[in-house]
Amino acid sequence: MKVVILAGGFGTRLSEYTKLIPKPMVEIGGKPILWHIMRHYAHYGFKDFVIALGYKGEVIKNYFLQYYALNNDFTIDLATNSVSYVHERPLDWKVTLVDTGQGSLTGGRIKRLQSVIGNEDFMVTYGDAVSDVDISKLVEKYKVSGKKAIVTAVHPTARFGELQLDGDMVCSFKEKPQVNQGWINGGFFVLSPDVFNYIEGDQTTFEREPLERLAAEGELICYRHEGFWQCMDTVRDRDFLNALWDKGNAPWVD
Repeated sequence: MKVVILAGGFGTRLSEYTKLIPKPMVEIGGKPILWHIMRHYAHYGFKDFVIALGYKGEVIKNYFLQYYALNNDFTIDLATNSVSYVHERPLDWKVTLVDTGQGSLTGGRIKRLQSVIGNEDFMVTYGDAVSDVDISKLVEKYKVSGKKAIVTAVHPTARFGELQLDGDMVCSFKEKPQVNQGWINGGFFVLSPDVFNYIEGDQTTFEREPLERLAAEGELICYRHEGFWQCMDTVRDRDFLNALWDKGNAPWVD
């Protein structure tokens, strides 16, 4: 089953970084968040990726074109311009990189991948969020349901530290806790190829008409994930994720 990662947005709220690189290339622990997302799927055996490119897509293309050389040791003979690798650390991932348009919205990007996906079930997620969601259980629930789509429901993370007070005393302090009430779209979809028929074109927002119609028809179910989920929308989010990594406490690392 192919894994589509939407990696074409402008990332305006991370403009400190995205003036030069696309948002999925902003790093956590020295690796792009895109790599972390792919590594999570690969842990569950899903290693056939389709990256939907847009804004500064050439940066992502160059990253994967140079990936083997940059992540392995090698010897280069300058006389013959031949390269031999030593201490290789290969990844058994297949990565398809597709330009889905600068101005395409999320639905449009998915629609443009129809010929690449073909007539088979596929997964979709965003290129800016990490989680410890169990992908195997997500796929299993989708297959058992017989529905056309499943979305992972997560608890949003509070934007500020949470205080529990007793008068003037602070009983507990939690920095950016997950909110226990309410659910939001956390990405990590599994979709039937029938979903392509719900998308009109480039200017279709996947989270609007297609998902709204699927829900109205009773074809959209959810997988409730109570564990870790964190998007990277701001510099503060990036710093938070890097702090977890630096402390060896990154929940999305398998």
